[in-house]
Formats: sequence, C-alpha cells, structure tokens
Amino acid sequence: MVSMIVGVILIAFTVAAALPCFLGWGEEIVMFLKGCAPVLSALIGILAIFIGVADIKDKKEAEKEESASRKYEEEHKEEKEEK
Repeated sequence: MVSMIVGVILIAFTVAAALPCFLGWGEEIVMFLKGCAPVLSALIGILAIFIGVADIKDKKEAEKEESASRKYEEEHKEEKEEK
C-alpha cells in the first residue's frame, strides 16, 4: 500500500515538473530521455540476452530430467510386468 502511495506521489511530481506552470522542466526531461535512450536500450538488450541464455539452459535441464524420468518409468514398468 505504501509503495502505491509513493508511486502516485512520484508520478504526480513528474507531471508537475514537466508542466510549464509549475517547474517547467519539460525541455530538460526530453533532453534527458534523448540522452539515456541509447544507454537504456543497450542495457535492456544485454539483460534480454542473459534471460534468453538462462531460458535455453533451463529448457535443456528440463529435457534431461524428463528423459531420466522416462527411463526410470520404463525400467520400473518392465519390473512390474515381470512380477
């Protein structure tokens, strides 16, 4: 609940800062966004690559576990049929 209140306050401050009748920081905000956009997009791209690699590793691990589970079930199925 507190985080929602803080979020609303920060958004209200951002809107007030961009309006010309309050702080009038609109031009500076746009300049900041233009400057940080390439850096931010590079960081997001690196993060996406790391997430993709981790996802591929998880899928390979799941396939190994599933394969081991199938082998285990087949072995025990044959033992049950022999009994």
